[in-house]
Amino acid sequence: MSRFAAVRFSHFLPSLLLLGCGMLAASLPHLSEFFTSLFNVLPTLLLLLGGTFCLVYSRQRELFLLLVLYLGYFLLDIQLDHYRSEGQVRPDAALVFHLCSLLLPLLYGLYAAWQERTHLVQDLVARAAVLLALGGVALALAQRHPEALLQWLSVIRWPALHGEWMSLVQLAYPVFLLGLILLLVQYLRAPRPLHAAQLLGLCGVLWMLPQTFSLPHALHVMSSQVMLMLVAAVAHEAYQMAFRDELTGLPGRRALTERLQRLGRSYVIAMADVDHFKKFNDSHGHDVGDQVLRLVASQLRKVGGGGKAYRYGGEEFTLVFPGKTLEECLPHLEVVRQAVEDYHLQLRDKNSRPQNDQQGRQRRAGTSAAQVSVTVSIGVAERAAEQGSPQQVIKAADQALYSAKSAGRNCIRSHGQRRGAIKLAAPRN
Repeated sequence: MSRFAAVRFSHFLPSLLLLGCGMLAASLPHLSEFFTSLFNVLPTLLLLLGGTFCLVYSRQRELFLLLVLYLGYFLLDIQLDHYRSEGQVRPDAALVFHLCSLLLPLLYGLYAAWQERTHLVQDLVARAAVLLALGGVALALAQRHPEALLQWLSVIRWPALHGEWMSLVQLAYPVFLLGLILLLVQYLRAPRPLHAAQLLGLCGVLWMLPQTFSLPHALHVMSSQVMLMLVAAVAHEAYQMAFRDELTGLPGRRALTERLQRLGRSYVIAMADVDHFKKFNDSHGHDVGDQVLRLVASQLRKVGGGGKAYRYGGEEFTLVFPGKTLEECLPHLEVVRQAVEDYHLQLRDKNSRPQNDQQGRQRRAGTSAAQVSVTVSIGVAERAAEQGSPQQVIKAADQALYSAKSAGRNCIRSHGQRRGAIKLAAPRN
């Protein structure tokens, strides 16, 4: 499988919307009194609420990302308030701004790429120590040698690479570039909504800093949006952990329970079970058993007719067809049953797995590796007058599933059917 197969535009979509809305709002010359007041308090609220959420659920990385963003916002906001009230910048404004431009992407990239470990307290202490060490060194140098530090930060080290568009110290741009590359590689290696939000969040910081004193609302709006992107990504991943099965990628039992509560009066529920699944595990090991479950899930996910597949538990899956009749659903169920039967799973040594799809196809063309065939039995039931709740329909579909097992497996039985397995033609497109 290609390493890019798990990349999803949906990982970036919420953060892109927040980033775009933030850039648009920050570019406006005037905001209403309501939004001005909102963005003035939103960074603090996000730190308190989002930070508490991260702390309770041991999300150390996101906690320190929020903290770093808020510290940068707080220091720059002090300078911005003085500039607005006095009409001129404070004497230390240039030094504070240049330090924030350098340390903010440095700490952001470091914490975003710093993977969480099992020893949560040690991890928390280590992250805090890094923040205190870098912050302490910067503060000490700024107090003892402010002019020398400002001159060191402001010097143009690579004249050939300097442009008039650069509003930050030259050292800040390679730090931003290194952080962006690091977070892009992190996302490609492990595509997750949080990694996408971290990458786009750093882009938001890069856009915000040069506009801090030129756009009146850039600092407040973009700081709020970047922090909101991170909190939303944490909530998104928490939802996926609770409602999506990690092994198969299908919605899990909890998601099914919520979906059943929103069904109307007409629907069909099917229960699918992998035939001889215990035999796969006993003969080939749990790794092959996991491959079988992923294979079946990938075929059930393609079911037509408006159906949606869920992992019920173990080797059982549930397919829900809202607003459909039994006759409309049976052909689509037969298509996925046949697709599972036609797929032959190659058993290879794990140490010699192909590195990409092309190599895998070449090996499959001439391989003599062992193959296993997978089949599923399906029981299906339609809501009837005597079945007042989805749980009763599931129970009826489960009874039909046992009938399919008794009829020889690898077939479909409907609730109440007394004779052999259903023989169906594929639905016409």
